[in-house]
Amino acid sequence: MELSNIKTSVAVIYDGFFQNADSRTENWLLMSSPLTQTIIILAYIYFVTSLGPRLMENRKAFDLKGVLIVYNFGVVALSLYMCYEFVMSGWGTGYSFHCDLVDYSDKPQAMRMAATCWLYYFSKFIEMLDTIFFVLRKKNSQVTFLHVYHHSIMPFTWWFGVRFSPGGMGTFHALLNCVVHVIMYTYYGLTAMGPNYQKYLWWKKYLTTIQLIQFVMVTTHISQYFFIKDCPYQFPIFIYIIGLYGLIFLFLFLNFWYHAYTKGKRLPKVLQAQTWAHHTNGVMNGNVDHDKYQ
Repeated sequence: MELSNIKTSVAVIYDGFFQNADSRTENWLLMSSPLTQTIIILAYIYFVTSLGPRLMENRKAFDLKGVLIVYNFGVVALSLYMCYEFVMSGWGTGYSFHCDLVDYSDKPQAMRMAATCWLYYFSKFIEMLDTIFFVLRKKNSQVTFLHVYHHSIMPFTWWFGVRFSPGGMGTFHALLNCVVHVIMYTYYGLTAMGPNYQKYLWWKKYLTTIQLIQFVMVTTHISQYFFIKDCPYQFPIFIYIIGLYGLIFLFLFLNFWYHAYTKGKRLPKVLQAQTWAHHTNGVMNGNVDHDKYQ
């Protein structure tokens, strides 16, 4: 009887919580419940931290050069498309870049923004392949805790974003992230093509600067919420999450910048790989040296 009461209470709380969800996205792929994505994320964590390394332990590393070229330039194309959709559904067609609320109507532009948010969410699962490629190529030193944590937490938190708040000022960081991905995955794609293309990678040293600019912009934009007198953003919890996320990675990159450039020396190679390996989604996703894909 006691267990039955607990189950009933949990069900009531669960149903009450989702009463405020966006009904437009309810029946979209993976959106009916967070359970499916949780299973996928847990399977990903288990594979890249345990099962995968054990399966590869006595096997030769896979040569994935062709796969990596297609994958990286594929992510570039997807990121370009999402940039265009974010701009056309709000950020270039009416958003003020200040207190932009979520439009929950069925208007074409509002639905377009919601669909773009879902696509961005789904792209986080595609980007999990970064880590899987590390494992298959036996680059286990790049599979750090922060790397796996980042790839796991992004789709998990964005599920709630799509389900409750697909639009408005909370999506600015996603637009910036897509812009950065175009640059980053272009670099990775050229790197995967081999040494003959190193002459096209002279801008490697500017990657850290691009990342710093991204997080400064994300933090500055989202911080406006705390200074605007009247901003009835529908789910402020997402503002706090985005702000905290931006600050954490801003400090991580400032720390890297200080050690790598301000002190006039690069980090040791092993430490550099560990530092960069977790910065995947709009952040770096592995060792930035040219041998990353070789």
